[in-house]
Amino acid sequence: MRVTFATEPAFRDRPNEDFIAATPDAVVLLDGAGTPAGSESGCSHGVAWYARTLGSTLIASLTQSSGTLTEILAEGIKATTSLHDFTCDVTHPGSPSATVVMLRRTGDALDFLVLADSVLVLDAIGEDEPMVITDDREAQVGKRYRTAMDSLASGTADHTAALRKYVEAMRAHRNRDGGFWVASSDPLAAEQALTGTLPADRIRAAALLSDGASRLVDRFHLATWRQALGTLSQDSPAELIRQVRQAEHSDPAGKRWPRGKARDDSTAVHIVTDTARKSFDPRNSGTIPRH
Repeated sequence: MRVTFATEPAFRDRPNEDFIAATPDAVVLLDGAGTPAGSESGCSHGVAWYARTLGSTLIASLTQSSGTLTEILAEGIKATTSLHDFTCDVTHPGSPSATVVMLRRTGDALDFLVLADSVLVLDAIGEDEPMVITDDREAQVGKRYRTAMDSLASGTADHTAALRKYVEAMRAHRNRDGGFWVASSDPLAAEQALTGTLPADRIRAAALLSDGASRLVDRFHLATWRQALGTLSQDSPAELIRQVRQAEHSDPAGKRWPRGKARDDSTAVHIVTDTARKSFDPRNSGTIPRH
């Protein structure tokens, strides 16, 4: 696989809570989530530490373990929790958490796992539209609590207070049946991930997007998934993020696109598979096709 990516924090003076890592046969993307200002988390390490620690554990395991992605994620959560359960209250409902996307090629198979609201886009040969895999359970639960927050201008004290109330209300549904699931301190969350296996030679390209990058499509509706793949392929992941930032800058108060965060950490990963690279090789044909 050929992997290219770009990642950018929401603000340059704050840590990037996204994480991306890759090997020749595997990719891991995490989007950390924590507590807004004024809320307790029970953890002294922070969200960026959690995402980097769990992400590093997962990518290492993917190179060493033949277990399923669900098993690898469960063990990764358990190992990461063990690193701070003696100093932090890992049972606190605001304890750091993260979305997880994993993609691994093993022989002729391509395995995927998606937990929470980051997005995996798979461009399958012979299909007009890409396959989009995301876990929308958090969004479905969140609809009950967003009204007050979405009615207020981003960046105001009232919006900040409403965001804090929204996050605290959502805690009651985190990693609960009937709620939504994220990687945090409970290894059982791994069993709630969306998983699957596809023939590797069926997939020509893939994209892994944190919700700070996917918002160009699924929140701002300024591009289709096919157009987003085109931007990643023909331009770069950095260009996709530039378009996100341009949209965010055009609507700083969230009037056009109500959202909890006016700006968000943004990570975009583009993968071209061996199948696609062979089909694009000019030695195999007179032209290099576009997709």
